[in-house]
Amino acid sequence: MLRRRGWHLEEVAPVDACPDGVFVEDQVVVHGDVAVLCRSGAPARRDERVGVREAVEAHGYRVVEVTAPGTLDGGDVLKHGRHVWVGVGGRTDAEGVRQLAAAFSRNRVEVVPVPVSRVLHLKSAVTALPDGSVIGYPPLVDDPSVWDTFVPVPEEAGAHVVLLGGQSVLMSAAAPRTAHLLEGRGLDVTVVDISEFEKLEGCVTCLSVRLRG
Repeated sequence: MLRRRGWHLEEVAPVDACPDGVFVEDQVVVHGDVAVLCRSGAPARRDERVGVREAVEAHGYRVVEVTAPGTLDGGDVLKHGRHVWVGVGGRTDAEGVRQLAAAFSRNRVEVVPVPVSRVLHLKSAVTALPDGSVIGYPPLVDDPSVWDTFVPVPEEAGAHVVLLGGQSVLMSAAAPRTAHLLEGRGLDVTVVDISEFEKLEGCVTCLSVRLRG
């Protein structure tokens, strides 16, 4: 579906002993010319980032690694404009947030820690629309007041969108009511069946990292 919507895809080399590597978003966070290689809060996932490093270096990114004792999962990082919200409490800790902020210090962004206790990652609960509004499934969001504009959605799978450019978003086919809600807000919505990934708490955001040049 990403190819059909005009994106060039580059597959990261697989690590056969790491089946969770399909959730590639957790291994790297990019902003500007910086790629931060994460140190997962799940030790079994830390070998996944080898192939990810090679991929981002090939595109000329300046690579910074999160080091012990810090932990950071990319799924805990929600970016929009100059704001970077980072979920803390599950796979990511305060030291991981500090290292991420240091890596992005030249990029003029505001890094804001956000409590996460009801889901595995922050982006399991919330994502951002093209206009900067944050959407989420209220039972899974610790504190909606973190965001100036919070839009509640009626389905858990509806909390996850991938921005495709302009007013286009990609989301799970498991949230038809949310798709209708977003279309009512003037968005061009593309849905995709990711039911096998959803069995492992995966969502559309987990499966790619968009490099915007």
